[in-house]
Amino acid sequence: MNGIPSCATHLKPVVGIKFDTLQQGISFYENYARLSGFDTRFYSTKKRKSDGKISLKYCVCNKRVLEKHQDFNQTAKRKDQ
Repeated sequence: MNGIPSCATHLKPVVGIKFDTLQQGISFYENYARLSGFDTRFYSTKKRKSDGKISLKYCVCNKRVLEKHQDFNQTAKRKDQ
């Protein structure tokens, strides 16, 4: 196994996927996780300075472990090196 959960292709998230609402995105990922055999948790939320609305929410595998100061971009760079 290569670490990628097994489920139908049309149910897998892809880079650049967009949703009309935050709840639609959360529901999509939670459904993907359930069908793939893992649980989710929220890692981080970013809000716009202009109006305080959520602009980004990281939903990750519940087994994902990151230091509080570490972000996803730093983790991806280390894996590529």
